[in-house]
Amino acid sequence: MTPGLFTALFVVALTVSVVVQLWLARRQVRHVLAHRAVVPEDFADRGLVDLLLDTVVLLVLTLGGGLALIAGWIGRTSLPSLAQDVALIVAVALLAGVLALPLAWYRTFVIEERFGFNRTTLSLWLADVVKGALIGAALGVPLVALVLWLMAVAGALWWLYAWLAWVAFQVLVLALYPTVIAPLFNKFEPLADAGLKERVERLLARCGFRAKGLYVMDGSRRSAHGNAYFTGFGAARRIVFFDTLLSRLAPDEIEAVLAHELGHFKLRHVIKRTVWFSLGSLALLALLGWLVGEPWFYTGLGVPGPAPRYGVALVLFMLALPAFTFIASPLAAMYSRQHEFEADEYAAHNASAAALAAALVKLYEDNATTLTPDPVHSAFYDSHPPAPARIARLQSAA
Repeated sequence: MTPGLFTALFVVALTVSVVVQLWLARRQVRHVLAHRAVVPEDFADRGLVDLLLDTVVLLVLTLGGGLALIAGWIGRTSLPSLAQDVALIVAVALLAGVLALPLAWYRTFVIEERFGFNRTTLSLWLADVVKGALIGAALGVPLVALVLWLMAVAGALWWLYAWLAWVAFQVLVLALYPTVIAPLFNKFEPLADAGLKERVERLLARCGFRAKGLYVMDGSRRSAHGNAYFTGFGAARRIVFFDTLLSRLAPDEIEAVLAHELGHFKLRHVIKRTVWFSLGSLALLALLGWLVGEPWFYTGLGVPGPAPRYGVALVLFMLALPAFTFIASPLAAMYSRQHEFEADEYAAHNASAAALAAALVKLYEDNATTLTPDPVHSAFYDSHPPAPARIARLQSAA
């Protein structure tokens, strides 16, 4: 393949991706506004600015020569080759993070504030940003350095060893998250409501699920949104309730929401998604293993010159990949929505279908999710089925 042909393919893929996303956003806006009398107006326009900014940054870094310029600056330093590659990836990540901060601030302190969901302060928000960046660096930089080292020394099958390192990294994060990472952002207290605790423990016994503990998280410090989840694996699994969820839902509704989450576990949805994600990661790394040796891959994306560094290959791959994979979004969304229906059915058999339907109405409302999404927009983006479809099935089950 020639560099010019690959550039043309990239531009076509990016153009199709952006145009389709803009078209979907406008469909969603018109559809929601047409049903304004039925549900509150959604925040559909918020994604347009993100999309346009991301596209501009992508073009500047690739065809605009931005990545080549940054790589040139770092290449003139006296750092070893591996350190230069790590520095390049860190520099691009910092640039992307800084550019995303104004929009993140706007979503929290303007949009969330306007609809009464924001409860965080500027100091807490900034502390979260700093802690998130430090944790990302502490975990991500060693992984990146390991992958780059494997690219340089492990031969033609470096991508297989890199995949094994990535899988091990995912397991490490799962192990660290409940007891090390999450407590850096929130406080977790044992569930104190004796009646609710007994009800939940009976549900766990019916479902054959063992958990190390039941905890309440102070989600109300940051937002009015509510949720429940289980985290960890093996004997270290724990169930976490947002305090906002406990204050909003009745005990039978909390039980039904938890039964839904347990359904994902009992029906092996977590394992299935993990397997598919791991296989997808393996295929993508194998693709990168081929592209890293193709000069047209670099030149076609705005990085001319002989023998580009491995860090450049990683960054270019991560930048260009979404433009080519966006069209497959409906398949992933459809797979996820099917799992949600199955988990709802599991909850209906092990708790109350009517209580879950009532809880869903409150949760959709609390999370400002439109009850009347555009069907095409939903097919691309929504990992959960529309509320009316879920509630109709639950009513039939009840």
